[in-house]
Amino acid sequence: MAQRTVVQLTDDLDGSELKPGDGETVTFSLGGQTYEIDLSKKNAAKMRHDMVRYIDAARKVSRSGRVQRRVQTDVDPKAVRAWAESQGIEVNSRGRIPAHIVQQFQDAGN
Repeated sequence: MAQRTVVQLTDDLDGSELKPGDGETVTFSLGGQTYEIDLSKKNAAKMRHDMVRYIDAARKVSRSGRVQRRVQTDVDPKAVRAWAESQGIEVNSRGRIPAHIVQQFQDAGN
């Protein structure tokens, strides 16, 4: 006698049956607790859309629990380097520009 086990995934939000490739497991954390929910592609997209407002206003936290500072990235690195050079501030010609230099550049009205 042969046995066959079938795993049927359902959308945890609306109870609809999920066909292979039609859904996903979304993992998220809130209040120090991590959750997983199986959702259709449509409901997963809606969840992400609804959370964008909160995510955009939030700070990222590393796995160690330390808050990661946001770095302003809407500046032209060439302009920052040129400004820094004109101010006598040493900055490498390649690589990431230190955040405090970017901040000085912006504080100067650039």
